[in-house]
Amino acid sequence: MKKVALKRELGLLEVTLSGVGIILGAGIYALIGKAAGLAGNSVWLSFGLSALVAVFTGLSYAELSSMFPKAGAEYEYVMNAFGRRLAFIIGWLIILSGVIGASTVALGFGGYSNALFNVPVWIGALFLLASLSFILFYGIKESAWFAIVATLIEASGLVFVIFIGLPYLGNVDYFNMPLGLKGVFQASALIFFAYIGFEGIVKLSEETKVPEKTIPKGLMLAILISIVLYIFVAVSAVSVMGWEKLSISDAPFADLAFSVLGNKAFAVLSVIALFATANTVLMMLLASSRITYGMADSFSLPAVLATLHPSRRTPWVAIISMTVLSMVFVFAGDIDFVADITNFTLFVTFIVINAALILLRYREPALKRPFRVPLAVGKFPILPLLGLASCIFMLSQLDLEVLAFGTMLALLGGLFSMVKVKGKTADERG
Repeated sequence: MKKVALKRELGLLEVTLSGVGIILGAGIYALIGKAAGLAGNSVWLSFGLSALVAVFTGLSYAELSSMFPKAGAEYEYVMNAFGRRLAFIIGWLIILSGVIGASTVALGFGGYSNALFNVPVWIGALFLLASLSFILFYGIKESAWFAIVATLIEASGLVFVIFIGLPYLGNVDYFNMPLGLKGVFQASALIFFAYIGFEGIVKLSEETKVPEKTIPKGLMLAILISIVLYIFVAVSAVSVMGWEKLSISDAPFADLAFSVLGNKAFAVLSVIALFATANTVLMMLLASSRITYGMADSFSLPAVLATLHPSRRTPWVAIISMTVLSMVFVFAGDIDFVADITNFTLFVTFIVINAALILLRYREPALKRPFRVPLAVGKFPILPLLGLASCIFMLSQLDLEVLAFGTMLALLGGLFSMVKVKGKTADERG
């Protein structure tokens, strides 16, 4: 019987806008105020520094995705460079970041729905997770078009914020740093949560037409569009409110709109925030379900998680599993801490991804690379080294509590990997 495969329906437009959609999600809407409290009016600089990390590592993802266009993404890249055990740990961290991140952002959706419709926060969050899981089950094309519509809506919100701020440009000192460069660096580590999503694009490889070319192009376009919007938005926000007012706001963009245009603008920005948070949750569930499917398809997770629906051709068991786990995490944590935990898992992952690209340049020099990271000395690529170093630096900016909790999660993944690797060996022998 022929194995059911994922359906290849996505082109460059869908891939790019899906990437922009998850990047321009809840991070910018929820964290810009908290980042301003650390970086002051220089918060735009924090966005720029985080952007460098995203660009360096994004280039590595682009090359690796052109070499290994599989839904397992990071798991496949690390397995080919370092072996199955480290690949399992990285896959484990990526799944956790998607599940925990989705539940946290769903709570953000619940908060906005509570303000607009007086619905309890947890009910709004659970309703969102259940609704989005149905869209993901129904099909990748439908999921991508939901993401595209939501992306256009949330991007319009950011453009709206930029235009509101135009008359206020020059009102503040854009290099004001209340905590010095240390505060700017700490804000960069926190605000990196606003950039996560570019790495999720590669998990669409098995559902994309000509993925070895389309995925790298879509990935880099999504990062560049997001960087431009973020920096302009940061400048606009501090121009209107100043970092002091921005830092104490729970809904910074809605408050910004209210201060200039009144109640109607507050409602409009709140509705836009609903789409932004919903889009982010959709793409986080999509990414975590796809890497779960990829790892199960490679026998590193229970085979049932690789089950595809015969007509919809979506990994329905993995989707339901990730949704249920996210529902459990709805009842835990505040966004600062969880955002930093998510950042920890990604910084560790990105360190390994950049190292994998460097190693594969020596170990597999003849392997076909439709996209190749520019700038190298002999075989040694320079930009992945900068990506690796910048991720180590960002990791050093996180609180000790976050580092301790994140390390515990990684060690737990290591324990599970020992069981799974041994199990795989037994299967291979049998």
